[in-house]
Amino acid sequence: MTFYPRDMLGYGRRTPDPAWPNPGGSGPARICVQFVVNYEEGGENAVIHGDKASEAFLSEIVGASPWVGQRHMNMESIYEYGARAGFWRLHRLFTERRLPVTVYGVATALERSPEQVAAMKEAGWEIASHGLKWIDYRDHAREAERADMAEAVALHAAVTGAAPLGWYTGRSSEHTLELAAERDFLYVSDAYADDLPYWQETETKPILVLPYTLDTNDMRFATPQGFNAGDQFFSYLKDAFDTLYAEGEAGSAKMLNVGLHCRLVGRPGRAASLARFLDYIGSKDGVWVATREAIARHWRERFPFAPRTRPSRLERPVFLAMFGGVFEHSPWVAERAYERGLGPAHDTADGLAAALATAFRLASPDERRAVVEAHPDLAGRLALGGGLTAESAGEQRSAGLDQLTEDELSRFTALNTRYRARFGFPFVVAVRGLSKHDILRQFESRVENDPAAELETAAREVETIARLRIHQILGDRS
Repeated sequence: MTFYPRDMLGYGRRTPDPAWPNPGGSGPARICVQFVVNYEEGGENAVIHGDKASEAFLSEIVGASPWVGQRHMNMESIYEYGARAGFWRLHRLFTERRLPVTVYGVATALERSPEQVAAMKEAGWEIASHGLKWIDYRDHAREAERADMAEAVALHAAVTGAAPLGWYTGRSSEHTLELAAERDFLYVSDAYADDLPYWQETETKPILVLPYTLDTNDMRFATPQGFNAGDQFFSYLKDAFDTLYAEGEAGSAKMLNVGLHCRLVGRPGRAASLARFLDYIGSKDGVWVATREAIARHWRERFPFAPRTRPSRLERPVFLAMFGGVFEHSPWVAERAYERGLGPAHDTADGLAAALATAFRLASPDERRAVVEAHPDLAGRLALGGGLTAESAGEQRSAGLDQLTEDELSRFTALNTRYRARFGFPFVVAVRGLSKHDILRQFESRVENDPAAELETAAREVETIARLRIHQILGDRS
């Protein structure tokens, strides 16, 4: 594998400023809070739905096993509670406080609950798609999942009167995001990778990802070592909110997702903790509670997708043509970095420089020394005769080494001779940003070094030169 598909960098140390809307307040909101009500009741695994076995996930029966070929009446009734009672309790909690909600609606569940759908629409809730059925897609073939996605969108539109703008499968496959990108959704949410929305490139086109959450989520009432009392749920939500609120006050605003299920937090012993949290955030200034649709539209307007050079996505010949020369006369460094595998984390200048430096450091001592020896003398014969690479010529020119006085040239010549006699390789220094006087001082100091230590110093300078060259190629100051 020469392309590593996972993005382990994201926004890195400097997150973008989302400038969240702050209706009725001054300045941007300090935090965006988003509530999802998952409506899955009637769309879960069940023999009467044509599935092979009963549902076994996210119910009061923690650790349940699927009943193959049999109806699980207890499981079915637990899910029925979510539709019959839990939904209405959540509906009251949010509508009484006039807080917006996004529903992740399973299409077949929505079809079986027309009164609940009417209540969602009357409340102005966004209804995003949660798939055709709430089942596991990890073993589905790509075409079968694509067909279910198309059927889900069509049924959703028929039941609610409008096609969904957002998509979240939940129990997804490796194909889900790619398939969602084909359908031109406003956003997709099958990811948990960040506290902010982000653009992801796919085979088809870039898609906007609004990451979801599995921690600030009532599903932990139904998992081992999860929440077993409402005060734990409230405390966890409050800590998450307070942390992100403080980050927003410090100038790094984020988004807090809260995932809810009608059959779980809709129970009276848990709904009270949710009500406390809603009232808690309602007591704070600078909180934007929004639907996922509103967040996606805001993000698209503020941060439209901007294409850029992504080294990890380049074909090998193109990659080597661009970066094969950053280690002087040593394209094998770029070749080995490419062969080791590059990913999105290497699409910044510093990330790519780290990948090439790793390949350089893994090389044999003789190979590393050969790279050092490939560098030209500063203000030496090659420079005077115009025989430098374009990169070296530009670097020496930037330090004024092409405009030396006779005395300066004499000093450089003497130092070059002395240095080579002592170490057997040329003096290497990253000259960008240095004056010729700075370089001379370093030259005169390093010529007295221990040979082994000086070789390591020269190797570090080689890496710095390569990093600066990559920055220049990418125009990236990260």
